Amino acid sequence: MGGTISCVFGKMASMNSVMGPASLRPGDEVRVVAPARSRRLVLEHDHMALIERRFADLGLRLSYGDHVDEMDGFHSSSIASRVADLHAAFADPAVRGILTVIGGFNSNELLPHLDWDLIAHSPKVFCGYSDITALQNAILARTGLITYTGPHWSTFGMRDHFEQTLAWFRQAVLSGDAYEVQPAGYWTDDAWFLDQDARSPEQSPGWWPLQPGTSMGRLVGGNLCTFNLLQGGPYRPSLAGAVVLVEDDELTNPVEFARDLTSLLQLPDAAELAALLIGRFQRASGVDQAILQQIIERQPVLAGVPVLANVDVGHTSPLATLPLGDHVEVHSGAAPRLRVVR
Repeated sequence: MGGTISCVFGKMASMNSVMGPASLRPGDEVRVVAPARSRRLVLEHDHMALIERRFADLGLRLSYGDHVDEMDGFHSSSIASRVADLHAAFADPAVRGILTVIGGFNSNELLPHLDWDLIAHSPKVFCGYSDITALQNAILARTGLITYTGPHWSTFGMRDHFEQTLAWFRQAVLSGDAYEVQPAGYWTDDAWFLDQDARSPEQSPGWWPLQPGTSMGRLVGGNLCTFNLLQGGPYRPSLAGAVVLVEDDELTNPVEFARDLTSLLQLPDAAELAALLIGRFQRASGVDQAILQQIIERQPVLAGVPVLANVDVGHTSPLATLPLGDHVEVHSGAAPRLRVVR
């Protein structure tokens, strides 16, 4: 999973000098932190017992940050509380992995307050998605540490139709081997966290090769509107030679997604990106294959670049776990797939 950091810690890390955390093993402790929204939101739905059992079945021991249940007017906690829990998780030698409770809207508030030297010298599995995109890409840019875009701690409370998400998580963080991700056979877009019985799985149409080709690069990105918050600052990894992943939730729409993607692709280093991955959209967004094709055709920097859409990442289920900062090989064509090279 890459080499060691050859830059000065606390400065921008070169994309040629990344490091991967050790894979989790049975008996390891995983710390749960809430860098965005509070755990109190999740506890209202009483999924705790199932979550604890799922991790016990993986052989992992859960512990929790001191401030995960604090909640203010933003359904979050103070910057000081969230930073303290993150620092404590990275500083504790007994902790081998860190999972975020859930997403939200404000994890980018933490970036100026983080101890990048501490994080760089304490590489651990760090996993989450959505608003956590800001933390993950900042960690990559400032320290070179590979993190994982994948399920939150709360995602493990999904009672049914969780098997594929769990298999991908296990493959990514409990094994050091290269692995391949192929389209899942089904997908769901439902508020399972409100009603575990009201599920609506349906056959997946598969991934959409909007532009064919094969390419490889280091994976960066995640939630598009969150990733774009990093523009112009010291927390965005380079797009040059990268496989760029973007996804968004039900709050987006074709116009918002198109303008957000345009903003990203107008950055100077976007002219050298290796491939574009687009996650599956929720129905409420109104973004479908036809409109995505039009959006892609409007982007001159994507000429000749492999573009693969409707990939199993984002705010629908199942959810793949992928390493941000590690090498990913994209196959966009008749048999679309991703291969994590490591």
